[in-house]
Formats: sequence, structure tokens, C-alpha cells
Amino acid sequence: MTATNTNIGKTYTTKLLLKEFASRGLKVGVIKPIETGVVDYPLDGEELLECVKELNPKLWSLEVEDIVPITYELAASPFVASNNTALDLKKIISKIEELEASCDIIIIEGAGGLYVPIDENNMMIDLIAKLEAVALLVTHCSIGCINDTLLSKEVLEQRNIPHVTAFNCRDDDTSFSQISEPYFSRTGFEVLKVGDDIEKICDVLYNL
Repeated sequence: MTATNTNIGKTYTTKLLLKEFASRGLKVGVIKPIETGVVDYPLDGEELLECVKELNPKLWSLEVEDIVPITYELAASPFVASNNTALDLKKIISKIEELEASCDIIIIEGAGGLYVPIDENNMMIDLIAKLEAVALLVTHCSIGCINDTLLSKEVLEQRNIPHVTAFNCRDDDTSFSQISEPYFSRTGFEVLKVGDDIEKICDVLYNL
């Protein structure tokens, strides 16, 4: 799970994916490898933990540290928040492997967008590649989404990362159908909306 920027709707979309896959009889799991801006506890992590425990009884014993293994207090990129601490990939993989024992499918939620720096050698897109994951690129529906979406999609294609793009249209995105959607429709870009097409999004993701 990645996005064109921060605050686009990754956690919201992750929860919808978890619920849809669970409704199909799959044992679901979730992990957010890195969360910044954590003072007392990881807010996104707690939200995801509550959701996944309701959907997969095998995960009732999980603590938030099991799905958010790395946290930093400063609300900034992991690179800045950690003072360029090297990525502990082994810790992340270990937590994923623990989840795999109780799950058929695991949603991995990134932090920010693809080029959020983790350390001096890794961006978020590198974490996707190292985990050999498929990507759901969540984009927005406000003015500027054409540029933001195409840039992120292009870098995923350059890295040969299988992916699906989904538009998270909010109530105030009333101009999308007139300002941006015509471009996508006329250029053969399938417009899948998080709020309307979650079943199809899951179908495509599952079969990548």
C-alpha cells in the first residue's frame, strides 16, 4: 500500500482491503513497517490492529509492536525522524514471517509516497522491491492528480513492480469528473475508485 503523497488515504484503503479480503474467507493480516510522529503509541498502527483483530481471530494476541515494528517520534520522513538510522530490514521481515503463519494475505502499508527516504540508501519504493510485494498506488482526486498519479506510476513501471492504481475521491472532490477523469478515460487509464470499486481492486491485486 503506497500513495502519491502523505494524507491521501492509505490507512482508510488498507482497512477496506482487509474487510473485503476477509469477506472472501481469507485470513488477513496487516503490517505498517515504519510509522513516524509517534508520541505515546502509533495511531495508524492502533487503528489497523483493532481492524485486523476483528477480522482474523488468530491475531487476537497481537500487540501494536507486532504490526508497527519501527516507530519514531518526529513527524517527518524516517530518514529525518531517525537521524538516518539504517533500515532494519531483518526486523520487518521477521514480523512479516510471524504474521504469515496465521494469514493467507498480508497488507503492507508504507509511509507517505514512493520517494519518502528511509535512510541514505533506501526509499519507500526500495522497501516494496526488497519485500517482493505488489503495490496498490492510492492517488487523490483533486487538481494535480494527473501529474502526481502519472509520476508515481511511471517509477513503479521503471522498477518493474506489479501495481494497481486506485483513486480515493473525497466528498469535496466534486471537480474530478470534469477536470481530471476525462484525461484518464480518454487515454485508456482505468479509473478504479476506492469507495466504489474495492471488490475489483482486490480482484486485480490478488491476481497480480
